[in-house]
Amino acid sequence: MSKREIMNVKIKTEFIKLDSLLKYSGIAETGGFAKDFIINEEVTVNGEICTMRGKKIRPDDIVCFKNYELHVS
Repeated sequence: MSKREIMNVKIKTEFIKLDSLLKYSGIAETGGFAKDFIINEEVTVNGEICTMRGKKIRPDDIVCFKNYELHVS
């Protein structure tokens, strides 16, 4: 297994929706791409596959997609 690139993502609100986080972090070019990644079960939140685009991601959550690991703060 290849090493994941860890990215620290700071949010200024109480939470951010999963699809918005993927776009905000630059992993997904558009919201449409983010939606596809999520629906195709390519994204995990805190180690579990998540298929909910609107899942609320809060500080201390860890979101993984391919070789990226997003640490939300």
